[in-house]
Amino acid sequence: MTSYAPLRRPPANLELIARGGGRAQRLLARLPTYLADLRENPSWLVMFVFARTMPGRRLHWLFARPGNGQATESAVFGDVDRANAVAELRSVGLYAGFALPQSIHREILNFAERTPCFGNFDRRLELLPNEHKEAEKRFDCSILSGHYFERVLKCEAAVAVQRDPLPLEIARSYLGGQARLVTTRLWWSFPTKGATEADLRLASQDKFHFDLDDWRMLKFFFYLTPVDAESGPHVFVRRSHARRTIRHQTTLFVGHAAADVTRAYGAENVAILLGPAGFGFVEDPFGFHMGSLARRSPRLAMELGFGVSPPSPRRFHGEPVVA
Repeated sequence: MTSYAPLRRPPANLELIARGGGRAQRLLARLPTYLADLRENPSWLVMFVFARTMPGRRLHWLFARPGNGQATESAVFGDVDRANAVAELRSVGLYAGFALPQSIHREILNFAERTPCFGNFDRRLELLPNEHKEAEKRFDCSILSGHYFERVLKCEAAVAVQRDPLPLEIARSYLGGQARLVTTRLWWSFPTKGATEADLRLASQDKFHFDLDDWRMLKFFFYLTPVDAESGPHVFVRRSHARRTIRHQTTLFVGHAAADVTRAYGAENVAILLGPAGFGFVEDPFGFHMGSLARRSPRLAMELGFGVSPPSPRRFHGEPVVA
């Protein structure tokens, strides 16, 4: 089984996958969250300004504490080569070598199918995933995504993945001993028509971007449904985590057009992550990446995010502040 599909050149529709409005609109969509983060933690502004630069990141990395170096047996992932995973992360920013046991990913899927989620990050748009089309008619809007927020913690299998020692060990080996779990997300990406540019930006499905929520981060992703090119695969630009053009370091915008990114970092480094249910990978989200549109079938995914700063007590696991 091929764990991920690197492309020698972007597909003709990559720019359509990365469709979206201007960068100013993306910034405006995230402005309420940025302002709330600043009020909660004034030092956030220092991170926001300097963590986008390579000198700033390298300087902060000097304060990383060594990981504990101890390997604990994984109850979920079995025998994964931790050293190889960390080496791949340092080299290309991506490691695709995880597989959830069938019992685990099926239990999470069963939970998600019978539990209401919230459409487009809006807690007023509550729906069961198999009622997606009816919910769009009921709420009179396109629903691009369905998030579970804190409800994911009611799923025993998801909590088992969250608590397994392997992701934390890899995170501490890569990020330093300060690494801690800061996000746990479970969400659907739905095929839909008529999604607005604001919907696409909010769901990070409009263009390549890099995450700037902490000085150093690591994110594990797991597909709970099979993902092919038509069901919303994740896309990552290998090696873009370790080098950055001056223009991409000095702009306030984290989102950039696909043509711009592939020209700067090489089309041969664009990897589309495809795989069966249970397939997992980990990436340094400072590298350019994006979620693509689910065009034919919905995609259910789970994410574990690790950082080096305390998580926000104000919002649950990455939930944005929506204006």
